[in-house]
Amino acid sequence: MVDLESEVPPLPPRYRFRDLLLGDQGWQNDDRVQVEFYMNENTFKERLKLFFIKNQRSSLRIRLFNFSLKLLSCLLYIIRVLLDDPTQGHGCKELNRGCSSQNYTPAKIDWSPIIWVNRSLPLWGLQVSVALISLFETMLLGYLSYKGNIWEQVLRIPFLLEIINAVPFIITIFWPALRNLFIPVFLNCWLAKHALENMINDLHRAIQRTQSAMFNQVLILISTLLCLIFTCICGIQHLERAGNKLTLFDSLYFCIVTFSTVGFGDVTPKIWPSKLLVVIMICVALVVLPIQFEQLAYLWMERQKSGGNYSRHRAQTEKHVVLCVSSLKIDLLMDFLNEFYAHPRLQDYYVVILCPTEMDAQVRRVLQIPMWSQRVIYLQGSVLKDQDLLRAKMDDAEACFILSSRCEVDRTAADHQTILRAWAVKDFAPKCPLYVQILKPENKFHIKFADHVVCEEEFKYAMLALNCICPATSTLITLLVHTSRGQTAPWEAFRHLTGTKQTLTREGQQSPEQWQKMYGRCSGNEVYHINLEDSTFFAEYEGKSFTYASFHAHKKFGVCLIGVRREDNKNILLNPGPRYIMSSTDICFYINITKEENSAFKKQEQHRKNNESKSYYHGPSRLPLHSVIASMGTVAIDLQDTGCRSSSGPTLTLPSEGSKNGRRSSIAPVLEVADSSSIQVCDLLSDQSEDETTPSDDEISTGLEYAKGYPPYSPYIGSSPTFCHLLHEKVPFCCLRLDKGCQHNYYEDAKAYGFKNKLIIVAAETAGNGLYNFIVPLRAYYRPKKELNPIVLLLDNPLDDLLRCGVTFAANMVVVDKESTMSAEEDYMADAKTIVNVQTLFRLFSSLSIITELTHPANMRFMQFRAKDCYSLALSKLEKKEREKGSNLAFMFRLPFAAGRVFSISMLDTLLYQSFVKDYMISITRLLLGLDTTPGSGFLCSMKITEDDLWIRTYARLYQKLCSSTGDIPIGIYRTESQKLTTSESQISISVEEWEDTKDTKEQINNRNNHRNSTSSDQSDHPLLRRKSMQWARRLSRKVPKHSGKTAEKISQQRMSLYKRSERQELAELVKNRMKHLGLSTAGYDEMNDHQNTLSYILINPSPDTRLELNDVVYLIRPDPLAYVPNTASSRKNSFCNTIGQDAREETQL
Repeated sequence: MVDLESEVPPLPPRYRFRDLLLGDQGWQNDDRVQVEFYMNENTFKERLKLFFIKNQRSSLRIRLFNFSLKLLSCLLYIIRVLLDDPTQGHGCKELNRGCSSQNYTPAKIDWSPIIWVNRSLPLWGLQVSVALISLFETMLLGYLSYKGNIWEQVLRIPFLLEIINAVPFIITIFWPALRNLFIPVFLNCWLAKHALENMINDLHRAIQRTQSAMFNQVLILISTLLCLIFTCICGIQHLERAGNKLTLFDSLYFCIVTFSTVGFGDVTPKIWPSKLLVVIMICVALVVLPIQFEQLAYLWMERQKSGGNYSRHRAQTEKHVVLCVSSLKIDLLMDFLNEFYAHPRLQDYYVVILCPTEMDAQVRRVLQIPMWSQRVIYLQGSVLKDQDLLRAKMDDAEACFILSSRCEVDRTAADHQTILRAWAVKDFAPKCPLYVQILKPENKFHIKFADHVVCEEEFKYAMLALNCICPATSTLITLLVHTSRGQTAPWEAFRHLTGTKQTLTREGQQSPEQWQKMYGRCSGNEVYHINLEDSTFFAEYEGKSFTYASFHAHKKFGVCLIGVRREDNKNILLNPGPRYIMSSTDICFYINITKEENSAFKKQEQHRKNNESKSYYHGPSRLPLHSVIASMGTVAIDLQDTGCRSSSGPTLTLPSEGSKNGRRSSIAPVLEVADSSSIQVCDLLSDQSEDETTPSDDEISTGLEYAKGYPPYSPYIGSSPTFCHLLHEKVPFCCLRLDKGCQHNYYEDAKAYGFKNKLIIVAAETAGNGLYNFIVPLRAYYRPKKELNPIVLLLDNPLDDLLRCGVTFAANMVVVDKESTMSAEEDYMADAKTIVNVQTLFRLFSSLSIITELTHPANMRFMQFRAKDCYSLALSKLEKKEREKGSNLAFMFRLPFAAGRVFSISMLDTLLYQSFVKDYMISITRLLLGLDTTPGSGFLCSMKITEDDLWIRTYARLYQKLCSSTGDIPIGIYRTESQKLTTSESQISISVEEWEDTKDTKEQINNRNNHRNSTSSDQSDHPLLRRKSMQWARRLSRKVPKHSGKTAEKISQQRMSLYKRSERQELAELVKNRMKHLGLSTAGYDEMNDHQNTLSYILINPSPDTRLELNDVVYLIRPDPLAYVPNTASSRKNSFCNTIGQDAREETQL
């Protein structure tokens, strides 16, 4: 074996590693020269400078040693003073013998006690050593910091003080006679102050602490004050050695009394040098201290603006969340705080607000309220800076909420800022949960890593679309995602349990209007979750069908089970249908006034329950007590009998006068486990059971053929694919212009197209990608073809374009808030243009159903505004009372909001806030709105109660009917009632006699009676005359001579015709004339048919005993029809549907 070490020659250690890397074996013949590079530190001076000044840690040690040395010198001075006795001579024996025998008068000062002191030899040795070390260090640092100007180093105050305190001690080494010479060593306190400042700066550099300006300034102020007092104490004590011979304690007492401006006068200086020193020190204090206080106040104000830091100790011991916004408005802040702290388990959380702008006056006033000042911390800073994130302790936060600024003119730029903030937080604190609000759907894929994302335009357009199908869907969702503050307080619950009188504070309970009480009571329903095996509501339904559990839970407890989630699956299923069997590990989602954990249960006898039920109901639609459950405190719930009633029982028997041929006289019970015969698939898919291969007559006439499938193109990344109705062939782009003809068709207005269904008009500023979420719900696969409404996009809304697009025969008009008007100099004026335009539409087309989006919810009170409407004034007073009581939805009683005709997307901000406690709320809301489609999950739809359905009578029987036949789950009622109001002042016509100068009293009464009798019976149709028309008629009557009979009679008739014209008639004539000018037919324009005398509201999860009324719209969660479709669709269609026939469909159709 060859010895490798003998073959390879040894390499010098200096080059061995380099040569091994380079593979250089010929190092002996290498003539290269090694060059060493230095960073200006090769000299001895630079290395000393590196050690004493540049290096943070070594410089900190040097400055700490210097600070200790100065403190030691001051301590030695105090020891010398305590050991010195002025009466035992003054150490001047060598220079002035016999000076102690001189007699001094008070007018003549003895300077020897001031110049000479008694200093022992050991003490002198210590002071000399300290002086030598201090002088050497000062000279060394001066040499190292020398930059060419020697006088700049010499004339520095610290250098001069060092020379004064150190050089005399060095001189005493060579001249022993001066060993007892007085040296003002107490001035080293100022050098100690200077060393302390430098030491703190080095300390902050060493520990990387940047936010220390406030601490430094406080330290400087305190050290300055202490140095002033210490200098004054030592100076007065030494100078008074020739006077009152004060001790150090007496001097301390005198200085404190003097600087505090008390001035008792019991201790005063006697000689003029002492008095001069006091004057000098007071002047110095009057100059130095105010400067220090001013700097401290300035830093304090700046810190108040920036917010300081969130304590690291508090972050480790307390829980906090961070709210990141670009600009903080008072409405956004209060919405967040009210919703966040509405949950009991979040009461101990801190909220840290990180905003780049300065806090405005309104926010400052709110945060000074004790309720918020102890829990909310405002920090001015940028999320993109790690220093500001460190100040907010983002890495220790429980969650981070990032909100977009919807008031920006460029909403895309606002989204870009939000995306960068989300990236910055994820980079700094990867484990911190992110809750992000985005505006544009096309920007959503940039923040897919966030835990929860709410896209504003997605939710906005989906709610607007569903408002056209299911009325007031926006109000329904808003009420579900809000936490009602008008709940029974724990103290009130305690009073209820103890038998004392209970006062309900829920919204609307103090109102005399019955609909407001019902509406306010049901608005407190929210979505909660619980494990099936841990639930009292649903535990007994394990192994039973979902519809069986939902019906009996509502019947027994008044709760509405709407969805479940398997333990091994993250997808939530809304109403999975009767074939879904409940498991013990399922998570149940239900709607109720309160969650189950805050409820207590009691069992009562059946007859007592019936008696109480009768006593609680005084009307057909009053809610029972068991559905009025407080969300705080302990509340008792009466358990209902869950036994299935007989199908032929008297309460379910169909009245004889309402019976029909082919319909059963009772409602079938809900089966525990559904079988194939109990599920009427053809009824579930009745809308889809139309012959898709053979187009209908309507389709042939319009030339439209539909097919079901997924949209071939997605407008943005991240959109959920939805199965919907599609055209077989793509329509050319030129045919999409409704007001301009093309080579394929010559239609120029909506009427010429001959649409069978009413239009849905969308008035928007631009056709953005979010509009996709408006179209898809209206073309969903579960909607029947015969009910598909044409959609017209109106990018501008002058009167001519409105008439051409068919506004006179439209079903709904959706007015989307324009982006260009969302920002205004005055915040609440952002909705001014939208409100006035909608008011104009409301006056021109009173029968048109207008759905409006606003930026600020507070502006809802201006929708359909009537200045002197008494009922509107009463609602305004009710809103103010509810706001004073702390309600988060004080505007809920406004008629446009209750009817679902107006909403603000800012009301959905609470959806993001609630997801911190209820992480499933965003998923459930997206499923309800159709933004997400999960296989096996149901969808939101509605049905209308007709006269043929009134035999069901109650909501509980309707629940049973739907669960037993179609598997639908009702979740609420949209009710419309006639508005029985007294005639308001604005609706009374102004009579002619009010504008004439002199008239006979009888003629006035006759004219007024005739004029009132000529008006419509509808209270809202009384004419309102215009002031200009009446003034013109009055001037015309004065110009005509009174003796001309025929002319006066003719003019009088013309004047009466003007008076009798109402404002609505004038507007109707304006619209009709414009339609005639455009060549449009006026046949479909009905100017007198409006709904101003009705009010609508929502009852979420009403009581089982609530009476159904005519024209009630019931919100349903219908099972997914595709979940019941067999493998062969043709066999399902031909065999199953034909066997059931029309009779079975009538049995299930309400």
